[in-house]
Amino acid sequence: MEDREKLNRLRWRCTRRAMLEMDLLLGEFLERVYPSLTPVQAEAFVDLADMEDLELWPLVNGARASSDPVQAEVLALLRNVRVK
Repeated sequence: MEDREKLNRLRWRCTRRAMLEMDLLLGEFLERVYPSLTPVQAEAFVDLADMEDLELWPLVNGARASSDPVQAEVLALLRNVRVK
C-alpha cells in the first residue's frame, strides 16, 4: 500500500504543475517510462519532479545542464517523450 501511495503522490506532483507543458510531459513520462527506470533513476526523477517549474524547465529543454549524471540520464529520457 505504501508504494501505491508514493506513486499516487508522485502522479499528483507530475500532473498538477504550474505549466501545462510540464503537466503533460511529466505525466506522460510517469506512465510510459518511469516503470522501466532503475531505482537510482527513479529517485532522480522524483527529485526532478520536486523542483519548481521555473527551475526544471531549463533542464528539460536543454537550456541548462544538470551537474548530476543520473539526473542527466533521466532528463535525456524525458526529452525523448512525445506527448499525445
